[in-house]
Amino acid sequence: MSKPAPTARSAYPHFLTITTRWMDNDVYGHVNNVVYYSYFDTVVNEYLIRVGVLDFERGATIGLVVETHCNYFAPLVFPERVDAGLRVARLGGSSVRYEVGLFREGDDEAAAQGHFVHVYVDRATRRPVNLPDALRAALVPLGVAGNAAAD
Repeated sequence: MSKPAPTARSAYPHFLTITTRWMDNDVYGHVNNVVYYSYFDTVVNEYLIRVGVLDFERGATIGLVVETHCNYFAPLVFPERVDAGLRVARLGGSSVRYEVGLFREGDDEAAAQGHFVHVYVDRATRRPVNLPDALRAALVPLGVAGNAAAD
């Protein structure tokens, strides 16, 4: 399996700046790998809350992570500001593949990049449901040309 090349900042339509914390570093002096997934989760959920399509307390539909992946290219450290870029690579009937690039402030190439696949389910039954129209509409602007079409 060959490692992909780092993506460019211009590949992502939405950004959230995240400040690293002292506790993010591990004994090797860089942000620990598990923290990158926290950054992924933060940029996805910040966007969904900001555009009004995620009510994590009472919403009838919730997204469950069913797949994750990350490639690491350069270390992130404390103290540093990280720009988390977000795009949607695929919109399915009940699922979304979110792709995230993590960039050091001012860098054009990702220090890390990866994805989350969320399957949207009914909160009570945990059975998959079609993406709500409002969610789909909010995700279309984040789509990668030609790859965000619905099933």
